[in-house]
Amino acid sequence: MNKQKRIAAIHDISCVGRCSLTVALPILSAAGFDTSVLPTAILSTHTGGFEGFTYRDLTEDIKPISNHWQSLNLHFDALYSGFLGSFEQIDLVADLFDTFKSPDTLIMVDPVMADNGVLYSIYSPEMAKGMTKLCAKADIIVPNLTEAAFLLEEEYVGEDYTQDYIETTLKKLSALGSDKVVLSGVSFESNKVGAAAYDSITGRVSYAFNDKIDGYFHGTGDVFGSALLSALLNNFPLAEATKIAVDYTHMCILLTQKAEQEKRYGVCFEKAIPYLIKQLGLLNQ
Repeated sequence: MNKQKRIAAIHDISCVGRCSLTVALPILSAAGFDTSVLPTAILSTHTGGFEGFTYRDLTEDIKPISNHWQSLNLHFDALYSGFLGSFEQIDLVADLFDTFKSPDTLIMVDPVMADNGVLYSIYSPEMAKGMTKLCAKADIIVPNLTEAAFLLEEEYVGEDYTQDYIETTLKKLSALGSDKVVLSGVSFESNKVGAAAYDSITGRVSYAFNDKIDGYFHGTGDVFGSALLSALLNNFPLAEATKIAVDYTHMCILLTQKAEQEKRYGVCFEKAIPYLIKQLGLLNQ
């Protein structure tokens, strides 16, 4: 039996509203990985659709946690960062990457900071610019279209773009330092949405789409990123891993719609986990 892979997931904890660690931990664990967590902040709810939420910055805890992990000689097969709680955390997480990266460690950065053309409420343009430093250390980055614009310091184009724009953007993002880029929220037809993937080593661009479901569903970026990482660490090529992540995210949204659940509480990713496990080929293992 192969040794179980270990992941360090570096995200916030939103106590209500399924996103960040409350999504990443169960998905990655269900996909067969020993998932360690490093919380960057604790919020009473996520920041979308809720008012009056509490927010506790855990910047001061990151270095002591990292130091203790180092004393245990821990090895991580993947380091996966998402929402960061402060500007200072960019350097701290970059240092953590340097500390724990080995030749067989995959670093994935989801530059969680914006959507629909707007930065999240606790983020500043300076922090968005600083996120490029973290992306430069990654093997793969997974921004949405808004985050891509902030990383590249370009104007957000909304839904008015071409395939050439997407492929140019992928290559510009890769030039920040990561070999692979997956751009989520891509759509060329009104009834389809998905992601575009680029591998700078092979020069290949691939696309994965599924049916578009009307409405905005919170937490889908974290669902997508966690499913993508699950597929990559289960040895799927980038194009296939992207397709698995797109289809799983679509299934989560579909089940949420059928349940007539209030969208701000996130998607029903739990009910779709058996679907993901089947797509990953893990049922008979």
